[in-house]
Parts: sequence; C-alpha cells; structure tokens
Amino acid sequence: MSEFERWEGRFAAQDYVFGKEPNAFLKAQASLLRAGESALALADGEGRNGVWLAEQGLVVTAVDFSPAAQKKARKLAQERGVSIDTQIADLVDWNWPESRFDVVAAIFIQFCGPDERERIFEGIRRTLKPGGLLLMEGYRPEQLAYKTGGPSRVENLYTVDLLRRHFGDWRIVTLQSHDSVITEGSGHGGMSALIDLVARKP
Repeated sequence: MSEFERWEGRFAAQDYVFGKEPNAFLKAQASLLRAGESALALADGEGRNGVWLAEQGLVVTAVDFSPAAQKKARKLAQERGVSIDTQIADLVDWNWPESRFDVVAAIFIQFCGPDERERIFEGIRRTLKPGGLLLMEGYRPEQLAYKTGGPSRVENLYTVDLLRRHFGDWRIVTLQSHDSVITEGSGHGGMSALIDLVARKP
C-alpha cells in the first residue's frame, strides 16, 4: 500500500482522524496573527488548523495530497462559516510560490525522510515573505517510546539541532522541547515528546 493509499483510507472515515479543534501549540500563537494576513497550512489534512486560521481572519491556503481529507476540510470550513482555498499537492514536488505568505503553519508534517524534508524546508524558506512567521510543531525521537502518534521512523523526527540547522539564521522567537499530553482525535492522544518552533524570516 502506498502512502497516498494509506492516508486516503484513513481520511475516508466519517470521523475526523485528528479532531476538529486546532493544534494547541498553534492556537497558543493567536496573539502573533493579524487579520488579513495570508497563511499557508501545510499538509493540513481535514482542515482543523487551516479553518482555525481562517477564523482568526487570515486568508488561508491549505495544501494536502489527500482529496478525501480536503473534502472534509471544506465541510469543516462551511460548518464554521469561513472559507479556505484548498489545493491538492504533494509538498515534496509542489511549486512553492516565492515570498507569497505572511504565515506558514507546519504542524506534524513528519511524513517524509531527510531528503524530502530538505526540499520541504527549502520550500518553507522560499514561500514566506520577509518578516513572515513560521509556526512549527513536531515530534522528537523520544516519541518512539510513547507510541501516541506520529511516524515510526526516527529519521523523520525533529531535534533542536536539526531545526537550528535549517532555520537558525532566522529570528527564533521560540525553540523548545517538552513532553506534554495532547488530545487530537484518534490520531494523536496521550503523553507526547514535542518540539515547538516560532521563527521570523529576516
């Protein structure tokens, strides 16, 4: 079974795999957001984060490679009375527009190994406007012991050194590791080894 088939199968379920509420880390950054800003929600799945950004008054583009997920994202946006622009694309091969977005939300986008991640991170660097805001949360290698969500391959997980290597030349507002309980549908639940990055492009 391909990765596409696996995710399409998961997202075809009636319930929202990761719930309908936004990621807690993303929600905690609300004071940094400004109505009217353009936001890119990466691998946004069923739309919980992109829809929340739209509820804050941002103009949202939500990208995911699963048509089933994006159908549910549009349904969630309609339920909440907001609109988002959904685009079906594989982030590894996506044509990232240059200096296009004020905000990039990259929440648990750890579905690929180092080579593909390199291309996605370069895409993030390209597509944020100067002064733009990166909001990223992911799992650390310690997550493999918790088994409460995320990838099973250690090379897909983030460390402080890895994120500094890719974004250390930006103004880092927050870069912290922590173990916290999260509740995000059936997909993510329980004690989790997390890492948060808030950074501004020069």
